[in-house]
Amino acid sequence: MVIDQMKARYAEHVPFMPGAVAAVRRLAARWPLGLASSSPPVLIGAVLDGAGLRDCFAVTMSTEQVAHGKPAPDIYLAVTGRLGRPPQRCAAVEDSANGLRSAAAAGLRVIAVPHPRYPPGADALSLATLVLPSLTELTTGAVAQLAGESRSGD
Repeated sequence: MVIDQMKARYAEHVPFMPGAVAAVRRLAARWPLGLASSSPPVLIGAVLDGAGLRDCFAVTMSTEQVAHGKPAPDIYLAVTGRLGRPPQRCAAVEDSANGLRSAAAAGLRVIAVPHPRYPPGADALSLATLVLPSLTELTTGAVAQLAGESRSGD
């Protein structure tokens, strides 16, 4: 019942953090993206369809599809596996403490963009390689610097 209500709301309006849609489009233009979410698959689909972002992701998975949810590394290991990339060559963008812990435990480079209403604690933020104040700061150049690539483009 609650899931159906949320799905209906997302069909009308998806409550993204400011800059989220543009950030996804920027990054998807340069790299294959995976989505590692704690939401049920039906809500993941509703959000991606509601925002017109489904084509931006090569892989989308829910923690319902793995043995253990966040903060365990299972979801990130599954997504990077389906992308065909070792976790150490991937970056995760997270806003929650459990998400930061999950990505770090899987061995990804972690970018924290703390949610303004529910910021993670200092212990979780310390796991991030990069902490950004907003998603508008999440550029291809910032991500490329994590991998030691040359900074070309934003």
